[in-house]
Amino acid sequence: MDDLDHSDIDHSGSVRIRAAGPADVPAFLGILDSAVAWLVSRGHTKQWGTEPLSRNPKVVEAIEKYVATGSPWIAEVGGEPAGMLMLTDGPGSYIPPVAEPEQYVHYLATDHRFGGLGVGRALLAHAAAETRRKGISLLRVDCYAGNEGRLVAYYESNGFVRTESFTAKDGTWPGQVLERRV
Repeated sequence: MDDLDHSDIDHSGSVRIRAAGPADVPAFLGILDSAVAWLVSRGHTKQWGTEPLSRNPKVVEAIEKYVATGSPWIAEVGGEPAGMLMLTDGPGSYIPPVAEPEQYVHYLATDHRFGGLGVGRALLAHAAAETRRKGISLLRVDCYAGNEGRLVAYYESNGFVRTESFTAKDGTWPGQVLERRV
């Protein structure tokens, strides 16, 4: 399903992570749309649906909120936006907070054109370093636990351990909270 010409993208460069801001909101939405297109092309429609997330006003509002109130990060490869991650002081309203300071990962996503380059791993390593830099020892994330737990396993391969499971979206979306001590 990949109709894009990748010949103009420099895949040889290393991943560069930089702080992001309001001007990066279109890049964030483009990365999310790319991730949805990739999932749909593989028949995985339950995680984020079938429509571009940039068309979902709640997602756009959430991205704008996290950019304004959190610590947004963008990964670049060859000067192109390749991945994103938002860090905040806590989870969304559907996850109970913990009784200690934490940093929480929201919207970790990679543009599928940069798959296999370690963009997500670099962003998670950066999130851990930022968490330590702030003097906080707990980094948490929640994710879709369907699709045979592949995303859960991905976070585990990045040093996270499972804590509690949950179900969202009217009982149809299995989720998993994971944490990493840094």
